[in-house]
Amino acid sequence: MGKNIVRVAAVLGLFTVAACESSDLGRAGLGAGGGYLADRALGGDGMVGAAIGATAGTVCDDITPQYCN
Repeated sequence: MGKNIVRVAAVLGLFTVAACESSDLGRAGLGAGGGYLADRALGGDGMVGAAIGATAGTVCDDITPQYCN
């Protein structure tokens, strides 16, 4: 359980870094990587997490421009 908490915290750090990217492609890449790692840390195969992370990274600046710009 402790390892999963550390892994999820590390992934959340990646999402913070993703907010600093200036292009949708960069945010999508970091989101996909973070989503993959989070999904793997929680016992999944990583593909669903990567897809969700990439989508979230791409639309982040459209939905919450105050955080992802």
